[in-house]
Amino acid sequence: MSSVLYVCHNHPHNRPGGAEIYALELYRAAREAGAFDPLLVAKSGPPFSDDQPHEGSPFSLIDGDPRQYYVYTDGDAYSRLFGTMRSKRFYTEDWRAFLDAYRPDLVHFQHTLFLGYDILRATRAALPDAPLVYTLHDFLPICHHNGQLVRVPSMQPCEFASPRRCHQCFPDIPAQTFFLRQTFIQAALELVDLFITPSEDARGRYIRWGLPADKIVHEDYGRIPVPALPDPPDAGKRRRIGFFGQITPFKGVDVLLKAMELLHDRDVDVELIVHAGNFEHQRESFREDIADLLERTSPNVNYVGSYPQRRLPALMSAVDWVVVPSIWWETGPLVIHEAMMHRRPVICSDIGAMPERITDGVNGLHFRARDPFRLADTIERAVTEPGLWQRLRAAITDPYPMSEHLEALTGLYARLLETERPVAA
Repeated sequence: MSSVLYVCHNHPHNRPGGAEIYALELYRAAREAGAFDPLLVAKSGPPFSDDQPHEGSPFSLIDGDPRQYYVYTDGDAYSRLFGTMRSKRFYTEDWRAFLDAYRPDLVHFQHTLFLGYDILRATRAALPDAPLVYTLHDFLPICHHNGQLVRVPSMQPCEFASPRRCHQCFPDIPAQTFFLRQTFIQAALELVDLFITPSEDARGRYIRWGLPADKIVHEDYGRIPVPALPDPPDAGKRRRIGFFGQITPFKGVDVLLKAMELLHDRDVDVELIVHAGNFEHQRESFREDIADLLERTSPNVNYVGSYPQRRLPALMSAVDWVVVPSIWWETGPLVIHEAMMHRRPVICSDIGAMPERITDGVNGLHFRARDPFRLADTIERAVTEPGLWQRLRAAITDPYPMSEHLEALTGLYARLLETERPVAA
């Protein structure tokens, strides 16, 4: 049986995020299916956790599972611009020793943030015959602005990146430095045998950036089915809107709150429940702006805060609609999958991967991204048009099952393992 090592930049135990939740679900599903032997390594330590490394080794077991490990790295010792650890000891000694001990047949990187692109070079050096797979969950290799492809300071979606345009966003960093950044990252990514994107939109953007089209496949996230939930009460009036995820400048929470303020002024009977975490980790000016909006919208907005993943079914059952107002392209927002699993129509921005999952007027509604007036109009229609909720809900299909996703990955892995790697010059 082949062994597959999954590598992720964080673990849901520390700070839940879409890529982390997906990576853990994939690992668990692979263990249960038994098609191959999975192993999971997730980063711990700053900035995601306060964990300290074990004496003598940066590796430690997760929940006593002998196939799940934390690897400690210090975020303060990481260059976010170039995506590499400043001290190469982690790559040449710690990571190399782990690979020598386990010798996986294939390594699938879910993310390399705070691990660095040099981990690809170290893995190739230690395992010259093992295929390397990399899932591109965001645009971090392309964009220094947290991988969001959003312009600074306008926060407009960025259509393409170049050293000159990146310098415009970050005037204190010369254009030639961004050229070196791109060259460094693309050289490391050349070692990858197969890239996976969760949307066609993301695949196209990476091809335009320079990755070979024949090395990138679109494979959506697989999700584990959940039991069906009853419809929310008050079936004649679908007036409860839910936001789920994280409060960041890129998720459009400010756009949503401004829309709710407009709806209150219009005397529209609607309630928003905000289930979101990581607010405390945002910059002070952004927190102050959101806090002000929350105070102004308190008559029709209830900010609940973060939630454990196990409570999601109950929280989804208490809302009628799920809104995804992101201002960035989104490569494949899991919250849309979660809403579909619970048969909740989605109101989403009309950019990036979101329209790939939600067809306007069929299984959800679109609005013009970053426009609180259009969002207010769309929400007003959602909560007042007779029969709309029932019609949209009836058209919702199940998201891509994890079992089928795992079968597709197993096939990709098998083809890579059967392909003879070229001999290095």
